[in-house]
Amino acid sequence: MPNRLAQATSPYLLQHADNPVDWWPWESGAFEEARRRDVPVFLSVGYSACHWCHVMAHESFEDEDTAAYMNEHFVSVKVDREERPDVDAVYMEAVQAATGQGGWPMSVFMTPDGEPFYFGTYFPPEARHGMASFRQVLEGVHNAWTGRRDEVGEVAGKITRDLAGRELSSGAAGTPTEETQALALLQLTRDIDPASGWFKGDTKFPPSMVIEFLLRHHARAGSVAALEMAEGLCGAMARSSLYDQVGGGFHRYVLTPRVGGPLVPHFEKMLYDNALLCRVYAHLWRATGSDLARRVALETADFMVRELRTSEGGFASALDADSEEEGSGRHVEGAYYAWTPRELAEVLGEADGELAAAYFGVTEEGTFEHGKSVLQLPQDGPVVEAGRLASIRERLLAARGRRPAPGRDDKVVAAWNGLAISALAECGAFFERPDLVERAIEAADLLVRVHMDGMARLARTSKDGRVGVNAGVLEDYGDVAEGFLTLASVTGEGVWLEFAGFLVDLVMARFTAEDGSLYDTAHDAERLIRRPQDPTDTAAPSGWTAAAGALLSYAAHTGSRPHREAAERALGVVQALGPRAPRFIGHGLAVAEALVDGPREVAVVGHPEDPGTAALHRTALLGTAPGAVVAVGLPRAADGSGGEFPLLAERTLVRDLPTAYVCRHFVCARPTTELVELADQLGVVRP
Repeated sequence: MPNRLAQATSPYLLQHADNPVDWWPWESGAFEEARRRDVPVFLSVGYSACHWCHVMAHESFEDEDTAAYMNEHFVSVKVDREERPDVDAVYMEAVQAATGQGGWPMSVFMTPDGEPFYFGTYFPPEARHGMASFRQVLEGVHNAWTGRRDEVGEVAGKITRDLAGRELSSGAAGTPTEETQALALLQLTRDIDPASGWFKGDTKFPPSMVIEFLLRHHARAGSVAALEMAEGLCGAMARSSLYDQVGGGFHRYVLTPRVGGPLVPHFEKMLYDNALLCRVYAHLWRATGSDLARRVALETADFMVRELRTSEGGFASALDADSEEEGSGRHVEGAYYAWTPRELAEVLGEADGELAAAYFGVTEEGTFEHGKSVLQLPQDGPVVEAGRLASIRERLLAARGRRPAPGRDDKVVAAWNGLAISALAECGAFFERPDLVERAIEAADLLVRVHMDGMARLARTSKDGRVGVNAGVLEDYGDVAEGFLTLASVTGEGVWLEFAGFLVDLVMARFTAEDGSLYDTAHDAERLIRRPQDPTDTAAPSGWTAAAGALLSYAAHTGSRPHREAAERALGVVQALGPRAPRFIGHGLAVAEALVDGPREVAVVGHPEDPGTAALHRTALLGTAPGAVVAVGLPRAADGSGGEFPLLAERTLVRDLPTAYVCRHFVCARPTTELVELADQLGVVRP
């Protein structure tokens, strides 16, 4: 019989709706029930594409005896971290503080008042490798609750007080400077492995935000070291099994299983990773003209549209790491993506199969599991003619499409769709793919129509066109505003600037402290044991720095002093953290590059259908000046009539020709009608 999760919209919660565990969603009734029964709350947090979440569910939450013990002695609450990032952030902070590490599934035991006292992540069904079994943990917590309640209360109270005392302040540090940025770059050079191109460490996550900083720093300061580091990281990722060599798009991360061994991916594919990396590779192409960067950017954009786009026009959150293995019926991580030489030959024929095996590093012994290999591009692989390689990839993609596909989390998350909108809009503009711009517009329309219904707030999620119950958090406001601002620059439609203004105004009114620091939740959001607040990047930009970037861009578009000052105060945290921990605040460093550079404000004045206007507009978009904003359209009169953007106010045509104006720090360059001159003003890289 289904439990309380059967009515949820979250695909992750629905995966647990038939568990024998009497799950509750995160709601006040769960804690009231725990008080009534005088039992602790067990909080389990995960997400639908999480491999070890699935493993623990199969091993423990689907086990009748384990479920019966949980139901008798606990109130069990299941949370989708993607729907409630605030709950996840607060208790993950406690887990990391107590254990020195974190991850998902996250397992937390707490009092009926929400105060945590025992933590963990994955627990196995039997004790092994020094880990207690989940049943032993349950029994230990139950015994402590019934026999040592005072001790439990003291621990829970101390942890809660420690968390509540971790307030961050931004204002005292001052705004980032050129020295801040240079010191951050110096620290990054110490963390890079020049031989491989990756950052040091066995677990390699894609450092999207750091690469964006490196590209912007190169553009502003002319740093050859920054560009070389960005090219090395992008090249290493694109050649490795992190990148799906057949279908495009990126997996979550890769591991080095042994010294000198091949990288092995964790196969889930997340929207946020692919949106961020799509944009990074597009920006690398803009900076260098790299054919590899162009190919990866477009293949990743096409992957998002082909496999993540929903019927309502938004983009789904993720593809699972696991899928059904052909022949066995078991769900196996990576089954969809791995190949043997024999399988290649069956699809491609003996000659092309042998060539593909050499090109993609597929061996008889296998580089993954069970004699299978994950495709990558070995340094010593053969050179393959472009047309033949395209045919091989096309046939492999078609054959893979006949395999059982990984599950898809169809939940539309506002923040991650904002990231996708920015990436697709820019790829469409850079590579003259109007279909990608149209997909970005459709996703933005969904956010306005469903997530911003009534214009009172921004909702975090929707599914099947139905808005979720959870309010948006700061990253939603920052990333969606950034997506709208990118659309405004690409399309020349001022309505996207207006929607972005609505969101950044809410950031200033509902998420900002008096000193300019930012909170992840609004002032009227549900009260947890701590109001979450984190300026550092995780897998995606922090809400703090995403909001700062949107505030800065909106100020550049409108000339609003209050919005610029809010951005400057928020970026004080970059001044404090950037030189010491640049890998954890890459997005903030990238926004700071825009602040130091201006950012530049570009007004392209002319009729939208004039080819000369279009040429100037595209040149402006191809500029590498960090964070430059672009407005295009007819001149705007002093009374506000005419053009849709404030930057177009009182701009005139020169010799009746489409004209571009480039300004920064209240100083404007000479207006130009020439593409070459505009390119020089904005750092456009010409072949």
